[in-house]
Amino acid sequence: MSDDSPAIEQLLSKLCGASITDKDYVGYFMNEHGEELVFAQRRGDRTARLWHSDMDWEMVRVGDHSIRLDGAVEGMITVADLIIDRPEATWLSSCLAASRHLRPGRP
Repeated sequence: MSDDSPAIEQLLSKLCGASITDKDYVGYFMNEHGEELVFAQRRGDRTARLWHSDMDWEMVRVGDHSIRLDGAVEGMITVADLIIDRPEATWLSSCLAASRHLRPGRP
């Protein structure tokens, strides 16, 4: 059996307009509003890259301590300049934890 479908990295790269390769740990999330998020961590990079369709696929750098609680409004969750909801924060936290070993100085 042969599978001629494109690799997930190619699909995510096309979706967010970024360079994502099979060397990246990747994650994909769609929230309840149909907004899409893409996560990519390249081995050796100190931070991962995050794209959000609601932010016109502008890339932001994220790391282990990027998710913040209590932004301008009590209970607000932010990452970089993005306001995210709890399910997005849970997904992003999981991506960061799963790719931690790829960042320098991490076990």
